[in-house]
Amino acid sequence: MRKVLAVCFAVAFMTVLSGPAQAGPIVIKYSHVVAENTPKGQMATRLKELVEQRLAGKVVVEVFPNSQLFDDDKVLSAMLLGDVQLAAPALSKFEKFTKRLQIYDLPFLFRDMAAIDRFQQGPQGQELLQAMTGKGLIGLGYLHNGLKQMTSNVPLRVPADAKGRKFRIMQSDVLAAQFEALDAVPLKAPFSEVFTLLQTKAIDGQENSWSNIYSKKFFEVQPYITETNHGVLDYMLVTSVEFWNGLPDDVRTVLKECIDEAIVHNNKVSEAKAAEDRAKIAESGRTEIIELTDAEREQWVEAMKPVWKRFEGDIGAEMLDAAVASNKN
Repeated sequence: MRKVLAVCFAVAFMTVLSGPAQAGPIVIKYSHVVAENTPKGQMATRLKELVEQRLAGKVVVEVFPNSQLFDDDKVLSAMLLGDVQLAAPALSKFEKFTKRLQIYDLPFLFRDMAAIDRFQQGPQGQELLQAMTGKGLIGLGYLHNGLKQMTSNVPLRVPADAKGRKFRIMQSDVLAAQFEALDAVPLKAPFSEVFTLLQTKAIDGQENSWSNIYSKKFFEVQPYITETNHGVLDYMLVTSVEFWNGLPDDVRTVLKECIDEAIVHNNKVSEAKAAEDRAKIAESGRTEIIELTDAEREQWVEAMKPVWKRFEGDIGAEMLDAAVASNKN
C-alpha cells in the first residue's frame, strides 16, 4: 500500500511540475445546406484552407455541406447549444431572432448586387450584423449568392399568372406576404426538400438564385424560369457570442482575417457563377428562361411594393431609406 501511495504521489508531483496536458486545437464545425461547388460551398473550403495555413495546430475547421449536420431551420439552435460554431443561413432564417433583417426579403428593394453591397458595407448594414447579440448570435459578414428568379411549371409573365399556385419559400413572413400579394400560396419548407417537392409537383414553383437553381438541378424539373431579379438571396455568416468572445484574442484576430478573405472570395465566385450558371441552364434546353419587358416587370413591382409598408414598423423607416439610397451610384 505504501508503494502504491508513493507512486501516486510521484505521478501527481510530476504533473504539477510539468503543468496540464497540452490542449488540442479548437475545432470549428461549419454547417451549411448547399453543394460544395456553390459560392458558399467554395467559401467554406477557402476558409478551411486559410485556417490551416495561418492557425495550424491551433484551429481546425470541419465543413459539413448539403445539410449533412443541420439544416438552416435547426442550425442556429444547435449553435446556441455549442454543437456547431459557424453557419451561414439565408438572411430570411433570422426572423425569430430579429425582425430588422426582414429588410433583405422585401421585393424589388435593391436595384442590383452593387446596391446591396453598398448597403451591407455601409453603417446600416454593419449595424445589422450586431442585431442579434442580445439573443446570443453575432454576425461576422455577408455572403452573396445573387438575385432571385422565379421557377414554375407554368409560364409567369405577369402577376396574374401566379394566382392560386403554390410556391416554396423560406421561413419568412415577408416572403409569405410577397406571394400572398400575388394571390399565390406560399409554402414554408426546408431547402433540402425543394427538389422533391418540385419533382412530385407538390408545389408549382419556387424562388432562388441562378447558382442554387443550377447546382440543385431545379431547372431539370421546372420548365420555366422568369428572370425577375426581384429579391436577394444572401447569407450572414454567424457564430455564437459565447464562442466568439471565448476565443483567445490572437486567435480571434487571425480567424477574422481568414473569414474576411474567404468572404471576398465567395462574393467574387458568386458574381461569376451567376452568369455562368444562367448560361448553362439556357444551354441545357431543359427549361425556358422568360425575360420580362419593362412593362411586364413594372406590373410585378406594383403588385409587390405594398409589402414594404406592411413591414416598415419592424424594420425601421430610416433603415428602409438607407436601402433605397443605396440604389444611387
